[in-house]
Amino acid sequence: MIRALNSASDRAAVADMLTRAQDYYQLWKGHAPGPVEVDEVFTATPPGCDPAASHRLGLFVDGTLSGVAELSFGFPAPSDAYLGLMILAPQARSQGHGAAFLAQIESLARNAQAQRLYLAVLGANPRGAAFWARMGFVPTGLSRHDAQTGHTIHRLLKAL
Repeated sequence: MIRALNSASDRAAVADMLTRAQDYYQLWKGHAPGPVEVDEVFTATPPGCDPAASHRLGLFVDGTLSGVAELSFGFPAPSDAYLGLMILAPQARSQGHGAAFLAQIESLARNAQAQRLYLAVLGANPRGAAFWARMGFVPTGLSRHDAQTGHTIHRLLKAL
């Protein structure tokens, strides 16, 4: 089941899910997720996007929150959607849940009349890059170096 997350009632479940998915946070930020990362699930958006118009989604497998995603609109251009976060707990990976979650996200973007769906992938995450390629995302040619984390981040795109 995929549904909108509620910042009050789902906060503990999000904290638990991020803890189970801490391998990604260790790779990305160099530390386990904490309260700041939980807050970001409910508040983060790309530049210029309206947080109130963003979707905060949870993927539930057998009643347990096993994935979270954030979908915003208007970045990098007004007719675009941006998937700022999509992360699954390790026990939900490689079972088709990511593809199903992404299909729902793409449907929401299409319903909002988005022309393209963008996201970013860490250069240090080849497994993630391979997933996005299988899902039809292609490199835009835009990459940047994040001085805080030391990562190279590549922007990907999928026409909707």
